[in-house]
Amino acid sequence: MSDQPPIRVFNPAPMNLQAKRATIQREPLLLRPLPAAKRFTLGVVAVSLALGGALFLRNYHVRNVEVPLFLFAIAISAWYGVIEAAVTALLLSAAAFDYFFTEPFYTLVISTADIPYFIVFALFASLVTWFSTVRRRVELELIQARDRLVIEVEERTQQASLLNLTHDSIFVRDMNFVITYWNRGAEELYGFSAEEAVGKESQSLLQTDFLLPLEDILAELLRTGRWEGELNRIKADGVQVVVASRWSLRRDERGQPAAILETSNDITERKRRQDEIERLNQELAHRSAELEGTNKELEAFAYSVSHDLRAPLRHMAGYAELLHKRVSSTFDEKSQRYMAMMLEAAKRMGDLIDDLLAFSRIGRAETRKTVVSLDQLVKEALTEIRQDTEGRTINWKIGTLPEFYGDRSMLKLALVNLMSNAVKFTRTRPEAEIEIGSVNGINGDVVVFVKDNGVGFDMKYVHKLFGVFQRLHQSETFEGTGIGLATVQRILHRHGARVWAESAIDQGATFYFSASQRQGQLQ
Repeated sequence: MSDQPPIRVFNPAPMNLQAKRATIQREPLLLRPLPAAKRFTLGVVAVSLALGGALFLRNYHVRNVEVPLFLFAIAISAWYGVIEAAVTALLLSAAAFDYFFTEPFYTLVISTADIPYFIVFALFASLVTWFSTVRRRVELELIQARDRLVIEVEERTQQASLLNLTHDSIFVRDMNFVITYWNRGAEELYGFSAEEAVGKESQSLLQTDFLLPLEDILAELLRTGRWEGELNRIKADGVQVVVASRWSLRRDERGQPAAILETSNDITERKRRQDEIERLNQELAHRSAELEGTNKELEAFAYSVSHDLRAPLRHMAGYAELLHKRVSSTFDEKSQRYMAMMLEAAKRMGDLIDDLLAFSRIGRAETRKTVVSLDQLVKEALTEIRQDTEGRTINWKIGTLPEFYGDRSMLKLALVNLMSNAVKFTRTRPEAEIEIGSVNGINGDVVVFVKDNGVGFDMKYVHKLFGVFQRLHQSETFEGTGIGLATVQRILHRHGARVWAESAIDQGATFYFSASQRQGQLQ
């Protein structure tokens, strides 16, 4: 086994575009001019080599090579040393030619006959210098243009590869709508490959259906440089697709429209969901209108029935009471009980009709909203329910209550019903405790609560609590028609608020309702 270390092959990393751009900004090595200090030296060295070669060849009887050699030296000097080296080489070549190759030899004397010859040599040398300089500049420009083209091609290739990384559909077309670029996202969305799409007219290829006139779209694009909208198109498999399309206009150096870049996303499913939501909303609005009409008819029916029942019921109750007074002395105990039950039933039915009328009026009455003091409403409600609290020990705890915006009479009725409810269901307690207060809710709302230590209820029946004629306790134990809490809910719903309750059996109950303190918030 060899003890020599393994040979490591070094693969230099590819030069990035920035380094390449910096490299081509410098002249190529073969075209790069020498520093100023070395240009004169180049002219001297070039002429010396040309002179040495001419003298060497003359020893072997090779004649008439000195002029081509001197011209070559001048051309080399002009190529690498620019004007300074070329002038130096021209002067030295003329002197060397006169000294070594023109009679009389080894003198710098120029005869009159040789002057035209030297002028022709100088002109020809100048022509060679000019040609070399121009040729060098043109070749340098060509090399730099080639390098710039290579860099631009690489940049465009990199940009195209980056555009292929996105899932968005991106393609470019000229002002005649002929496609010139088609990325991978466009292939995935429309199903056409780049080979199938490039060179085709986009409107025909995709069968684009514009929702607006194309003339208006192009006018906006030319005016603002951008356009956004929805388009209907047909994919390669014949399936229709709805896309959200964004156009950007590119102009050339003269400011003339040159190309259009379009980015699009598939929104077919989103449009389908939007259409479905719109259809459901329309159906919901239609059903809501029907339900509202039905509710109004039911309210009118309830009001009419309740109103029409009051008169005959009063007659029945009145005559039954008169009959009881006149013949009660002749009735036995069982008949007396029957008569009392009839009067009690008539009274309960009268209370039920009155509550039903009040409930119906809440839905029909117009709300007149003002800034209402809750403290004042609670005081007035206490006055109204005072007769129900006589002979009982009730500890009232009333906290600071804010003002808020609503219908005064309706809110007072809601508070009366909630407080009466608390008084009624604490009747079995030797010492009732009822608390009324408020806490801050979310979004600046105020939450008002009425809390008692009464019999409470089972939370699994809470959904029945605010229903009309719904009762969670036996009527023999606690009186009532089952309309009071339904009236509270209707009042608060008309104010855009909500009402809810929390309780446990034999552990009291707390009723909450929320409303905004900001005027105009309640509807």
